[in-house]
This record gives sequence, structure tokens and C-alpha cells, in this order.
Amino acid sequence: MESKQNPAIFLVGFSFHVMMYRFVVLFLFIPLFSISQNDLLDEIDTDSVPNRVDAVFKSLKIVNLESTKLVAKKGLLFNVSHRFGSVENGFDTFFGLDDAVTRIQFIYGISEDFNIGISRSSYQKIYEGSVKYRLVRQSEKMPFTIVGFNSVMINTAMEKVNLPKLKFKHRLSYATQILLSRKFNESLSMEVAPTFFHDNYVAYKPQNNAQFAMGLGGRYKLGKRWSVNVDYAFHLNRAEGSPYNNPLSVGIDLETGGHVFQMHFTNAQPMNINGFLGQASGDWSTGTIFFGFNLTRSF
Repeated sequence: MESKQNPAIFLVGFSFHVMMYRFVVLFLFIPLFSISQNDLLDEIDTDSVPNRVDAVFKSLKIVNLESTKLVAKKGLLFNVSHRFGSVENGFDTFFGLDDAVTRIQFIYGISEDFNIGISRSSYQKIYEGSVKYRLVRQSEKMPFTIVGFNSVMINTAMEKVNLPKLKFKHRLSYATQILLSRKFNESLSMEVAPTFFHDNYVAYKPQNNAQFAMGLGGRYKLGKRWSVNVDYAFHLNRAEGSPYNNPLSVGIDLETGGHVFQMHFTNAQPMNINGFLGQASGDWSTGTIFFGFNLTRSF
């Protein structure tokens, strides 16, 4: 049960991000061609400040992955996320609606470039605190946006009856991400997300406590208020024989005035970073997928 990692493990995570830098830059400069669009929402997709690129993503999440969008200064955002059970069981569980997992989150903009958030998920009764901060914004001189994300999670579902040696530290998990995105035109935005995450307790014993992943995601605008979003993550040191899979999610974003409604299918029911990256139990090839949505409201 004890974590075999020492505090220096976060330096390892940082080194991993630096190591992935060349890959990220190459990814963001892949030549892409698309047809530009002009519509009544153009003023939302651009910014009045010259040379600055905004609205890379319309929501704080692509699907499961964090996007490079932040809440505005003094803005408060309320987010409700649901992941239902697997659709493969049909009417027996009403296509998963009987086995829903819910996450409620509040995010506040301390400044234009710094957000704090708190959340509670019914999956493993996880409480999470997070910070998200913009380091670089895309402009004519800078080809991409860079955002950092850090979170601490507490699993309150574990019980000492089942785990006699359980201590508070075993409930803790951590995650660090560097999010790099590029808006290629009014329709297409893409992102890569090198990620380091650490679970002080892992249920599958061969799995290292310290884990690494590379997330990929994108958004393509279909109309004035619609876009299709996709994200996927490669787990880079998953233990051999692990029952979990890499998370793949596909969804639709709908803008409706003061909020964005996201509907999607995914093979990962957990919604916290460590959960969907390390514990995606579904499998698209067998139909073990979960329908879900994210509903966001700004105040």
C-alpha cells in the first residue's frame, strides 16, 4: 500500500514535460489546410486586442482533458458533469442511466491568467482542489497557448475495514499537466497535454504510483453554435496485464447563451485526471462505453 516514490518525484514529472517539448512543438506545427468560415459569432471567436488569439476552446474541457480556456477575472463558473453506466447493458440499466457518476465543480477567476477550482465526484467520493494558470497566449508572434494545471485529490471512499493499514496519505493523489494548444483557424483548434500523475495508493499492485501520459485533443466547429470534440490519452507506463485502457472520448459542444452543453461518449467513467487516465475500464471495441455530458454555467 505504501507509495515507493519520494518527494523528488515531482522533479521527475517536470523533466518528463521538458523531454516532451520537441514532440509538442512538432505536433503544433503540422501543416493543416481548412476553409475559413464567417458567421454571426465571429466577434465571439476573436478578440478586440490586436494580434491576440482567443476562443481557442469554448469550454474548460475538450471532453475529459482540460483545455487551455480559463475563467475570466472575477468570473465564477459552475459545472455539472455526468457519466452514466455502460450502454451495452441496454434496457436492463436503461442504457447506463441507473449507474450514473456525478461531479460538481466551482471555478473562480482570480485574474485573467489564474483560476482556482474545487469539486466533488461521486466516483470514489473524490474531493479535488486545483489551480490553472496561463503562461503564454497565442498571438501573431507566439504560435500556441501554454497553460499549466495542478490538482490534489482526496479519495474518501476507502475504508479501514477493507484496508487495515490505511492512513490519510494513502487517500491522496496528485496531477500536473502542461497544456499546449493552437487555433489554426476559426474552425480548428488542437491541443497536446503532457501529464504526470501520482496515486499514493493503487488498487492494481504492479502499477507504479508515478504515472505518465500524453493527451491529444481537438475541436472542429461545425456551425454557429456547434462543434465536434475529440480527446485521447496514451498511458506511457501502464503495468503489464492492467485491466484498464487508454481513454478515448468523442462529443458535441452546443453553445446556448450563458453556458456550453457538452454531450459525448467515452470509455472512461471517472472524471478526475487520475481516474480517466489511469482507470478507464471501458473498451470501444466491445461496446463498453459510457454516455455523458458536461453542463457549464457562468455567473
